[in-house]
Amino acid sequence: MKIAIEFAASKSYGYDVFIDELQEIALKGKAAVITNETVAPLHLAAFKKKIKAKELYEVVVKDGEKYKNLQTIEYILNELFKFKLDRKSTLIAFGGGVVGDMTGFAAAIYQRGIDFIQAPTTLLAQVDASVGGKTGVNNDFGKNLIGAFYQPRAVYCESGFLKTLPEREFNAGVAEIIKMAVMFDKEFYEWLEKSDLGNEANLKKAIAKSIKIKADIVARDEKESGIRAVLNYGHTFAHVIEQKTAYSKYLHGEAVAIGMAMANELAVNIGLLQRDEARKIEKTLQKFSLPTRYKIADIDGFYKAFFLDKKSADSKITFILPCGTGNFAIKDDIKEDAVKKTLEVFSI
Repeated sequence: MKIAIEFAASKSYGYDVFIDELQEIALKGKAAVITNETVAPLHLAAFKKKIKAKELYEVVVKDGEKYKNLQTIEYILNELFKFKLDRKSTLIAFGGGVVGDMTGFAAAIYQRGIDFIQAPTTLLAQVDASVGGKTGVNNDFGKNLIGAFYQPRAVYCESGFLKTLPEREFNAGVAEIIKMAVMFDKEFYEWLEKSDLGNEANLKKAIAKSIKIKADIVARDEKESGIRAVLNYGHTFAHVIEQKTAYSKYLHGEAVAIGMAMANELAVNIGLLQRDEARKIEKTLQKFSLPTRYKIADIDGFYKAFFLDKKSADSKITFILPCGTGNFAIKDDIKEDAVKKTLEVFSI
């Protein structure tokens, strides 16, 4: 299957997302595959056989969100300089969302920008992170605060890579699927409630549907000036959780699941969501063994951390909240008391 992304602002600019269609990646210049210590021994040798390039190199980085920083970017760039890659060269991100984000950012700044391709190996990266051109790294102040919008030239999503994915990583990817369904597609959400994603046919359907939703939103709003912000449902809370736990306790999808539960609680508190709907979404998250609780030690500190989020502007915090399944609200006018009331629920 091929899903085309054509950006509304420029009809001549876009790329394709291929699902289970990887036969060969033919490149004219040099190329480097960026991957991590977990993926490399499992899949790198077989994957490299599918790449035809003038010269092919590899860069293997450490695995984990805590290594998604400028130090790793510098290591990647130094390796590329050693390989003498030029402006006609291509980087290939072969891994999960962390690898994809860092590879895209390295491509954006190496010699002022070279091509890159996404070949995601995790469910989360396939359904979300690899599509849309968000690249970047974390720092002590927060998640993805250093980066760029830089679109790949193609995305190759192969479901076969998911067979070696640990259950926890798989479930973290499901969180992003649920996120998109709750925000944009009630019918899809209701299908997820009763479907077994351990079934290969169901999984492929969920991947394709999620990518179609993401591709449509990104095509309409490339740089998140409008509707693309809705894809951040759960993320305003999740990014604070990740920063407070030094990017080491939770996988990104797990933090998003907790963030969704927090966003739902806030939506209930201000009258956008019924309590039974919030419980229903929480049960769906729990069906896939995703966490929905996090103990906040310092409510004031947690609240202040919101203001470091990229989505906050003019001293206002932007929250993406559900109004039932398949509907949403973007709110930047919620009073501090209402937000802290929500945080109190998670401090007990």
